[in-house]
Amino acid sequence: MARGINKVILVGNLGGDPEVRYMPSGNAVTNITIATSDTWKDKQTGQQQERTEWHRVVFFNRLAEIAGEYLKKGAKVYIEGALRTRKWQGQDGQDRYTTEIVASEMQMLDSQGGGNAADQRAQQQMAAYQPPGADFDDDVPM
Repeated sequence: MARGINKVILVGNLGGDPEVRYMPSGNAVTNITIATSDTWKDKQTGQQQERTEWHRVVFFNRLAEIAGEYLKKGAKVYIEGALRTRKWQGQDGQDRYTTEIVASEMQMLDSQGGGNAADQRAQQQMAAYQPPGADFDDDVPM
């Protein structure tokens, strides 16, 4: 029997600049939010409708460093990853849960087609980056 599939693919725009921090081990962690929008025509009114969904994405290690250095608010990005729910405690001591996408691959979509030198360096680093398998960083607190 199959073990299951946990895969997310997003194409959207960054809602803000990346937030980079470092764990005690020295490994980088970068958080971003991505907006994806869906549009459709309302069958009753004929009006164009739109819904925007916000997604929390986290990067680890070298991919986190690349994302933190090259991504900017508003950038269009392609992300592949897996859903992960983690437990944490709020200031009131209550357990809280957050579901986010742990990214394993990223492609910057705005910089294709001869962007500036920084965009080209980022694309070269991404081409050289070898994402880990399905294993995620074990020293990430759950």
